[in-house]
Amino acid sequence: MRIGASATTRINTRSYERGLRRALGGMSDDVKRAVERTRIDVQNEARRRAPVDTGRLRSSIVSRAESSGRTVGYVIGTNVNYAAAVEYGTAPHIIKPKTKQALYWPGARHPVAQVNHPGTRAQPFMRPAVELAEVFFTANLGQIRGGRGRR
Repeated sequence: MRIGASATTRINTRSYERGLRRALGGMSDDVKRAVERTRIDVQNEARRRAPVDTGRLRSSIVSRAESSGRTVGYVIGTNVNYAAAVEYGTAPHIIKPKTKQALYWPGARHPVAQVNHPGTRAQPFMRPAVELAEVFFTANLGQIRGGRGRR
């Protein structure tokens, strides 16, 4: 079974764009640019917050832009099979061998038929990053608007 963790964010830019068009005209490209910068910011924040053992989870976090009509957004996620367990944690569970009769690992005193795993605590990395999307978007839009006269 493969379980991945991902989050989708859609930013409805219509209200921002309407007001900005009135004020500055032709903001569509600037709003798209702000959403693109926000996508990168959220991706980087998720990577920054991801716990690191081997670095595989952190390096697997990617994003892509999505648009449909006048709505622009992005999808950010990871395809590693343990990402959801890291994000949400796991309840106590029993580990049994799949193909052998017993479990054994270096340092174990003897092979065992099963292990009672205590579970793992959640280490959220994706949700906190996505929760910052609006902050990032507002800051990016402000930088684009503020930089308009300085080009």
